[in-house]
Amino acid sequence: MTATIGKTTCPYCGVGCGVNLTIPNSSTESVPPVSGDLDHPANFGRLCVKGSSLAQTLQSDDRLLTPIVKGESVSWESAVGTVSDKIAQVVQDHGPDAFAFYLSGQILTEDYYVANKLAKGFIGTANVDTNSRLCMASAVVGYKRAFGSDTVPCNYEDLELCDLLILVGSNAAWTHPILYQRMAAAKKQRPNMKIVVIDPRETATCDIADLHLAIKPGSDAAIFSFLLQHSAQTGILDNDFIAQHTNGFNDALRQANESTPNLVSAVKFSGVSEQALMRLAHWWEETEKTVTFYSQGVNQSSSGVDKCNAIINCHLATGRIGKEGTGPFSITGQPNAMGGREVGGLANQLAAHMDFATPGAQDLVQRFWQAPNMATENGLKAVDLFQAMEEGKVKVVWIMSTNPMVSLPDTAQVRRALEKCELVIVSDCKAHTDTTALADVLLPATGWSEKDGTVTNSERRISRQRGLLPAPGDAKHDWWAICEVAKKLGFQSAFSYKGVHDIFAEHAALSAFENNGKRDFDIGYFSQISKLEYDGLIPVQWPVPKGKPEGTKRMFEDGRFFTPDGRAKFVPIVPTLPINEPTSEWPFMLNTGRVRDQWHTMTRTGDAALLTKHTDQPYVEIHPKDARQLGIEDKTLVRLTSPYGVALLKAKVSRAISPGNVFAPIHWTQQFSNAAVVSNLIPQVVDPLSGQPESKHAQVKLEAVTEVFYGVIVSATPLEALDFTYWCYVPSKHGYHYEVVWPIGESVASIQSSFKISAQVAGEWLEYTNPRTQQIRLAYITDQKLTAAVYLHPTPKSISCDWLESKLAVNETLSELDRMAILVGTPANVEDKGTIVCSCFQVGSKQIEKAIAGGACSVEELGAKLKCGTNCGSCLPELKNFIPTITELSA
Repeated sequence: MTATIGKTTCPYCGVGCGVNLTIPNSSTESVPPVSGDLDHPANFGRLCVKGSSLAQTLQSDDRLLTPIVKGESVSWESAVGTVSDKIAQVVQDHGPDAFAFYLSGQILTEDYYVANKLAKGFIGTANVDTNSRLCMASAVVGYKRAFGSDTVPCNYEDLELCDLLILVGSNAAWTHPILYQRMAAAKKQRPNMKIVVIDPRETATCDIADLHLAIKPGSDAAIFSFLLQHSAQTGILDNDFIAQHTNGFNDALRQANESTPNLVSAVKFSGVSEQALMRLAHWWEETEKTVTFYSQGVNQSSSGVDKCNAIINCHLATGRIGKEGTGPFSITGQPNAMGGREVGGLANQLAAHMDFATPGAQDLVQRFWQAPNMATENGLKAVDLFQAMEEGKVKVVWIMSTNPMVSLPDTAQVRRALEKCELVIVSDCKAHTDTTALADVLLPATGWSEKDGTVTNSERRISRQRGLLPAPGDAKHDWWAICEVAKKLGFQSAFSYKGVHDIFAEHAALSAFENNGKRDFDIGYFSQISKLEYDGLIPVQWPVPKGKPEGTKRMFEDGRFFTPDGRAKFVPIVPTLPINEPTSEWPFMLNTGRVRDQWHTMTRTGDAALLTKHTDQPYVEIHPKDARQLGIEDKTLVRLTSPYGVALLKAKVSRAISPGNVFAPIHWTQQFSNAAVVSNLIPQVVDPLSGQPESKHAQVKLEAVTEVFYGVIVSATPLEALDFTYWCYVPSKHGYHYEVVWPIGESVASIQSSFKISAQVAGEWLEYTNPRTQQIRLAYITDQKLTAAVYLHPTPKSISCDWLESKLAVNETLSELDRMAILVGTPANVEDKGTIVCSCFQVGSKQIEKAIAGGACSVEELGAKLKCGTNCGSCLPELKNFIPTITELSA
């Protein structure tokens, strides 16, 4: 039977790549590896390793398959009754603001739409916020202050057409790999194109940079304040554009002259060299076609909005907007952060890019929805929402497709809030997350490949994310669950949609309702879309008003903005450093971010063993000078403490970070490690305008964890009650793999007894101890098969576990050579790949070094010999580090 190929989109970052998924002919068949959609304009067939591994994430054994209320499985009817009854009760007793939604950039636009409609139009509360608050809220406010609307002016082609590309607070090589590869290909094709990276750390993105400005953390605005006044001094202002299309320039320039009057002041504030800043200034002078590409490093700040406006000011002043290869380009972190913005998925919004501050918007939306209980003012933003929960003001919260116990700052406060809340409802695909553990009601949701709807990527492109596979168990679409609760609350007529296409059509109709070009978001062309047309929808960039089915590539080409007078607005900016600066008690500044092959809180990527090979454990990156002073060695355990909590992470000693600063990734949860939730350390400091947390900055102190053994455990069954100083679960293809740290002094007998294996399965322990090196190696054998292996050593020692894990999966009897090899750690005839560098083809550092020793002297030759770097390209920056004088791989 011929396989059926379905087109959908990737559920990871905001690039919005098109994906081809082969639909199995029967439910017993596994899903083949996905491929990139050659026709999708976001990626033209390319996928990063996370996208390429999507099929592996569909094999989860931890799916939530039935509604659960107070620990008991129930029917959907019963669960909907519990939820709706409680909502009705608290609204009656305490008012509508006692209820809240906390949503996610991973749900689809249609899910967002009905949640927003139910809360703001029918229950009467604006307490609808989202984890997108944590990644792009500052960019939204920055755009709205400048343009009168939340309008991203650029598209991905501009990244290839510009002559100067400035990346600020973005490690695109790891966070948006496909866009990074497009940038790298453009640079290769046009070597005169200049690329500048502004980031406190030297990241993989610096590989294609002509200039890296390693700024003091949080000082970004000073760079652009200087560029604004420098533009005026060097005469490169677009005076006609300023006069005809903007307001407020003189005030913004006056403030820039006060804040950064000269090069010396800007250098002092930002911590970069005079030579580096002047090089950027000269390139800015000389290069009209400039794009500034910015992300979380800008947004996650107590002055994130001002940083965004500092960037926008420079583009407005030089007329570098609304033209090919120009513009201030905010890149979103999540697949549907922009879709959520379109339908009002933030507490200060209504719908269709209208908000409570838009004159007449509340009445307009109420009339369109025929809403009986319209909210009248802004709701609670994410951090405020959880604080209100702890105070007892919010009594019911419905959390959808997100994990706030890991992603929100100050985890201890989030826990207190959820414990205090009278009813916590969590809709998720997963049964076990840090957040589901605190839920009163669990609702099984469809996941990627099952969900059906639309998403909008970072260049305003609406694409279909199609439901191609059947939902398991009783999993239901989020929009369906919301509508069922709405009907039970008495709002039957407003939520009786025939299908998801009905919701999209209503969303489109609202966007065009009494619009007539007054609002940026208009997809009125789709207001009468049929199911057949919806199912066949091809990617298109909004606005898509009636009569313009091709959409809109680039905004503001006519110089008209969405302010009352049609002019863009300059905003005076005073550069400001983070709220919590280092002190004698808390001497280090913690920066947070992502690793290359993981996504958010690992609820999806954690199911793909391949994605753990590049970075298998959480870590803290620390400069060698600081490490020496603290007695910290590479890969040893470090305790990070802030005024808010503690984390245990492995040290990564690196010159990529500056002295006095440390970096830790955000992904690990209590499902994967006992003490690696980095949000434990982050204060609830927010930007006063956007409410976005300053998650990039926290005061911490570090200390080495001493008197411990380092170890590896592989086991055929999961270990329970892990009583270690530190443990990290590393997903593997076979069995269960744990990296552990154990107090020194444990006897072999106590180690054996801690596994509680002997009582469950009759077998024998193999044992090897070395008093001189203090090594302990143990293996438990049952029926001549490996059940568990333990390796302990007083120093961190890398052990390749692939062979050991494979032995857990086989049924043949172990030979004497196998038994000896298990205690050694690996047989002599099995290659140790080293640390995985290329995840796509599982190529390790030792294989690369061997190939170089054999004559491979370029990335191209390494690719020809090992395939590394020839698929998604995410590993190219690391491959180049193996050969100092390397040439770039052809795109």
